[in-house]
This record gives sequence, C-alpha cells and structure tokens, in this order.
Amino acid sequence: MVRLSERRRAVAYLTGDYDISERRACSVLSMHRSSFRYSRRCRISSGDHQQVIARSEQYSYWGYRKLHELVRGDGHRIGREQVRLVRRREGLQVPVRVIKRRSPGASTKHIATATHPNHVWSYDFIFDRTEDARTLKCLTVVDEFTRMGLDIPLGRGFSSGQVIRTLADLMERWGPPECLRSDNGSEFIADRVRKWLKDNQIGTHYIDPGSPWQNPYNESFNSIFRITCLNRWLFLNQSEARVTIRDWLNEYNTVRPHGSLQGRTPIQFFKDWRSRNPGRTTMKLPKSLT
Repeated sequence: MVRLSERRRAVAYLTGDYDISERRACSVLSMHRSSFRYSRRCRISSGDHQQVIARSEQYSYWGYRKLHELVRGDGHRIGREQVRLVRRREGLQVPVRVIKRRSPGASTKHIATATHPNHVWSYDFIFDRTEDARTLKCLTVVDEFTRMGLDIPLGRGFSSGQVIRTLADLMERWGPPECLRSDNGSEFIADRVRKWLKDNQIGTHYIDPGSPWQNPYNESFNSIFRITCLNRWLFLNQSEARVTIRDWLNEYNTVRPHGSLQGRTPIQFFKDWRSRNPGRTTMKLPKSLT
C-alpha cells in the first residue's frame, strides 16, 4: 500500500474490527496518527463524488479538467482540484499511453562514406497527398557516391514485399550495391527484407533511432525533392504523380548541377569517374540515360 488514503482505510479497519490500538495500527502501517486523524475542511458531497465517478467511467479518456467542466455543467458545485483528487483516489486517471518501441535493425556493415558507384545505396520514404487528400507514399533510392536518384516508386502504402520487388527491379537495371543504408522503419527492418538482402549478399547499415543526420545523402535528396517537386505540384491521382515525378527525376540526374560534384550532374560525374576508373564499378546506366 502506497497511497495515504489506502493506509488510512487500513488503520480504520484494524482498529474497528480487531482489538488493536490506534497507535499500534499506525506504527504497523508506517503512518503518523495526525495523518490518520486529519479531516478535510471542505468535504465532497456524496452526490458530487458519485457524479465524478460516473462521468469518469463514461468518458474514461478525458482528463480531470474536461470532467470538471462537464460535472459543473451538470449543476454540481465542485472544484477542479477536488475532481482530480476523487479520480486519483478511485483509480480513474487517464491511462498513460505506452509507446511501443521496436528493436532497431542489426547492421552487417558499418561504413563512413561511399568510395565508388554502387558501393552504398540509401533509401527512405517521403509523404505527400493527392487532391482527394489521400496519402501518397514515395520510396526514394539514392546512390551515395554519384548522388544519383535511382528511382522513386510510389503508392498509397508500401509493404515489405513491395520494397523487395522495388530493390530487385533496381538491381536488375543498375546492378547490385554492396550495402544499403536506411533508418529503422518497419518496411526496412522486416525479417523478410533482411533475409532477402542476406540471400543476395547485400550488407545493411541502419542508422541510430532518431538520428536522420546519419543518413545525410538521402535526407538532402528528399529535401530537394520536396521543395522542387512535391511542393510545386498538386497531383490529381497516382498516375499524374508518377509521370511528374519521373520527369523530375530525369531532370535531377541529367540537368541539375550539383555543387558537391563540382557543378556536374550525377550522370556527368558518373561517366567521368567511369572513364578514369574502368572496370571498378558494377553500376550500369539504363538505356534511357546512356
């Protein structure tokens, strides 16, 4: 027993039903006799008390402030603090929401920066809406060395199976990476995805929870994508979004110069690097970009 009210009831029970003195009962329950004898200067009427209990059971997820306004509206004269005390004494407080914490994914490779094309891919989700206010979920995939946006598939939602199909299609077009960097989203740490990556000998690097700065290349890509595409267009439906985003991605890879690439586009940077380092990468350009 922790609460003072519960100990007070226990002392009253011992002194009333058993031949035990008040002093002895208070000593056993570690309670001062002055606390046991304390009498509230302003007692709550039984009607107010029962109304607070009834309303609390009816609206179990309302806080004591809302319950106080409701009880006062019913014509009961009771203070807000008294409502709080009644609810606490009767165990009617709003249940504390328990946040379910997922275990972060286990990385198989720890890497600082990519050193060649197809060394590290990073992927993440970014959200938008169509005109009918329905969610649009885009999966952005970036090659960290060339800063190239590999693809942006989209849909109303993404399962782990859809993530696997997207990665398989990208690897067929661009060649397989050595490692994938991502956050701990449920689609990325799913057992099915991790098993598929392991079977294809692709390493994983999961950033620490709540640390987006550990995935800087994809975060930068998403920021540019948000400002220069998603914020500029209102999509009527998925088909229109898919066409617009495909055109934007082609412009990003072939037209937009990057300061981190000395003013070159990702495609120009990759071609220059490949000419200086023949045979050092498994990345291959799709026919649409050659």
